[in-house]
Amino acid sequence: MVYKYTYTMSLHAQLSPEAQEKLRKQQRNSTISSVAISLLAIVLVGVILLYWFLPTIENITPDIVSYQSGAEEENKLEKKKISRAVERKPSSPSSAMAKVIAANTTSSVSIPVPEEDTPMPSLDLGNGDDFGDGWGDGDDWGSGGGTTFFGTKLAGERILYIIDYSASMGGIKDKLMRKELADSVNKLPHDKKYQLIFFSGPAWVAGDAVKMQRGNKKGATIEAKGGRKYDWTCNGGAHDWATDGKTQQPEWIEADDRNIKASQKVIAEDKLVWGTDWRSPLDMAFTMDPLPNVIIFMTDGGTGGGANDIAAKYSSMARRKQVVINTISLMEAKTAEAMKALAEGTGGTFSLVNENGQKQKVEKLEKKAPKKKPKKGKKK
Repeated sequence: MVYKYTYTMSLHAQLSPEAQEKLRKQQRNSTISSVAISLLAIVLVGVILLYWFLPTIENITPDIVSYQSGAEEENKLEKKKISRAVERKPSSPSSAMAKVIAANTTSSVSIPVPEEDTPMPSLDLGNGDDFGDGWGDGDDWGSGGGTTFFGTKLAGERILYIIDYSASMGGIKDKLMRKELADSVNKLPHDKKYQLIFFSGPAWVAGDAVKMQRGNKKGATIEAKGGRKYDWTCNGGAHDWATDGKTQQPEWIEADDRNIKASQKVIAEDKLVWGTDWRSPLDMAFTMDPLPNVIIFMTDGGTGGGANDIAAKYSSMARRKQVVINTISLMEAKTAEAMKALAEGTGGTFSLVNENGQKQKVEKLEKKAPKKKPKKGKKK
């Protein structure tokens, strides 16, 4: 009996420690990469699912609707013209005032109103047991200050100068008048309007060209700016002039730096002209639109035998139209009565000015005024 033995040989390969270490690192890296890829895949699937299943978000810009109410019209405050002839009244008695105070909200505290009768009204402005009333008293018609002319205050929104530029105004009168007039115009506030009317026999707006007829002095032509001409005729003597056609209508000038500078030049350069007629410039003054608030009327001479009648006529006209006329007689007292009547009849003032430019009483100036002998062949 033969027994056979089979031997099975198994071979076992053993790795070195270095190889085993490398194998472990590869396994770890593979595991990490697999986990990362799995997470990324999950995130990607989630994003795709969100894109498909979530509702679409639209960016809609809402329309903004606004409402703008109409702009309120500005209330234009009209300057009220107040006559200087104002009779002040005492304040109303306190008992006549309303004793109710209205409010938009209701107060938890009640305020008792004392019942007190005042038998006699108080004459003290603003004093009493209630809200006192009074009035304002300024230098103008609500439009600021003014200027002066030989010490006479000129306060008004529209100021008109009527100045004698006759031949008798030569010498010291001429220098005194031009200096004072230039200073007065230079002091005009910029919110004023003004105009200058010069006169002798004819009357013209300052700066216009005056052409007298040669020889007989029977007329004159005024060449205004813009080329328009106005003719004047002399009906006999230095005091009897009239327009031959349409009367010139002066326009107001804004009292700005440019216009005042131009007026200064005109005041210095305009020449004196023959004749003296008060009616000529006053007629022009009352053609202005709007009328002046105040007029300063200055002359050195009379206007013939009818000076008082002329003063009464134009004083009445100015009073009806609420125009104040201030008059100044320059170094001549012979027409003081008529000049004073012309001014005081309108609520204005009359002044007599001496050779020093100072106001003086009529009696004193009459004593100092030398008597002049009339020269043959020459008329005022």
